[in-house]
Amino acid sequence: MTFFRPSLSQLIERCQADNDSRLPGADSRLRRNTLDVLARGRAGVANGLYGALYAMSRFLPDVAESERLARWASIYGLTRKAAEAASGPVTATGSDDVDIPSGTVLVRADGARYLVTADATIAAGVATLQVTADGAGTAVAMAIGQALTFQSPIAGVVAVATVAAPGIAGGAEEENDEDLRARLLLRIRNPVRGGAASDYVVWATDVAEVTRAWVYENWNGLGTVKVLVVCDGRETIIPTGDDVTLVAAYIADRRPVCADVTVAAPIATALNFTIALTPGSDDVKAAVEAELRDLIARETEPGGTLLLSHIQEAISIAAGETDHVLTAPSANVTPAAGHITTFGAITWA
Repeated sequence: MTFFRPSLSQLIERCQADNDSRLPGADSRLRRNTLDVLARGRAGVANGLYGALYAMSRFLPDVAESERLARWASIYGLTRKAAEAASGPVTATGSDDVDIPSGTVLVRADGARYLVTADATIAAGVATLQVTADGAGTAVAMAIGQALTFQSPIAGVVAVATVAAPGIAGGAEEENDEDLRARLLLRIRNPVRGGAASDYVVWATDVAEVTRAWVYENWNGLGTVKVLVVCDGRETIIPTGDDVTLVAAYIADRRPVCADVTVAAPIATALNFTIALTPGSDDVKAAVEAELRDLIARETEPGGTLLLSHIQEAISIAAGETDHVLTAPSANVTPAAGHITTFGAITWA
């Protein structure tokens, strides 16, 4: 039977009614009444007991939280993905032949620190520094053109450096409960069977930042397997070459010896929208964009069809929207094999 936890106010009412039923003529609901105090005290104790029972009732992996969920995951050989630091190139300027040593610290305007990971020397007035954030997570990502300042000035080097393309990226937060639960349930529902298609999905999503994977059996002949992966937590979901290499290496240690496995990134096909929106306020436009991004993240897959009706539904459920006319796309969207639909831009008609 389903566990029901009454609220504290319901427990107080129960205790007050219990007092009154056993003491004819009493009224436990009077203010500053001893019976009311006793009823509230009993209700508080019962509320704590119900809380403990509620926590115990959520022991199964589909509802477990935090430490209990991590323990379930460990039974199946899964661990929570750790947070990762963002990294990327920074352009420094100054006098030729000046060295900038590994370990040099640069600081963002809000105090976030970035460490130079390899020695560099200025040539032709410029040096490209590889830096890694001194702290994990997505908050330390930086866009192209943002400024960093050397914490300790270096003679012959301009104090302010600039983030170069493609920016400082790749940071990730520690895996949350829902993402860990999704991987755990995938593992439970698809037990490892010596190289079944579902095994490759489990192995691929075990790698940090990889959130979805698709498996194609016998894609280039008997015994060949192709795996496509994406990283939904990033601004650009298409994985880098380093990501692909990590996934390939992880799968190589687990795949059947006879399997010829290729890991790759799908090719992004940006989907642009043209929408006449009512009302056309900035808040409603932002809500529509958020809904469309969420739809694309949930429903797109390589070569898969994104239904026009689902696009229209996503716009309609956006907070504040009362009416809209969708001009583009005008039909279901199906990218080529190996391509995946990604969010492009919205033109507000």
